[in-house]
Amino acid sequence: MTIKIDKKIVDYKVLKDDQDVPAAAEEAAAPEDVAGSNVVHMHEKVERPEMLVGSTYKVKTPVSDHAMYITINDIVLNEGTEHELRRPFEIFINSKNMDHFQWIVGLTRIISAVFRKGGDVTFLVEEMKAVFDPKGGYWKPGGRFMPSIVAEIGDVIEKHLIHIGMLQPPELDEHQKKLVEEKRKQFEAKMEEGGKVEESDFPDGATLCGKCSTKAMVMMDGCLTCLNCGDSKCG
Repeated sequence: MTIKIDKKIVDYKVLKDDQDVPAAAEEAAAPEDVAGSNVVHMHEKVERPEMLVGSTYKVKTPVSDHAMYITINDIVLNEGTEHELRRPFEIFINSKNMDHFQWIVGLTRIISAVFRKGGDVTFLVEEMKAVFDPKGGYWKPGGRFMPSIVAEIGDVIEKHLIHIGMLQPPELDEHQKKLVEEKRKQFEAKMEEGGKVEESDFPDGATLCGKCSTKAMVMMDGCLTCLNCGDSKCG
């Protein structure tokens, strides 16, 4: 262990193995926070335990006849202490559809390697959700647009990181919630007067919101307003 010497050296003595280390030297060599030094953080040398806890997510896309099953296993660090952490360790994707087998295997190995590397792995979410399929994306139930299968895998990873506490769920503040609720009621009342009945989560004719990628943009008071996230073209 390295010890910083603040004073000028005027003498020295070599201690043998059978000699005791002076108490002052022991105090200087002792770490300031022994408890903190024992905290284990995620890094690539952490060995995989025999059993990991995890979650499996089912993903059914309109571009495939078969569903994908995404399993993310987590390792529990510092279990039973106040520093207990649950961190993603590996990911597996299984499907009957073999068309994407090659790149899915490569993707899962890369993501698992990033998980085991440790640090802030949340950047994976934004990187994957920004991948667009050149053939076009697809709409999920509820009017949400998904640009690609890779983006949907990133969406699943985001849900899992929120579940284990690595990410905070995106929530509207009280003012935004109140505004969205008022706009929704106004629009529903307007649609009822026109004799139209709303069958989905958002009104028919709603357009895609550029902020939350949900088909919930409606015209209110001469301004496009999103009924999902509250984004407005009028600011």
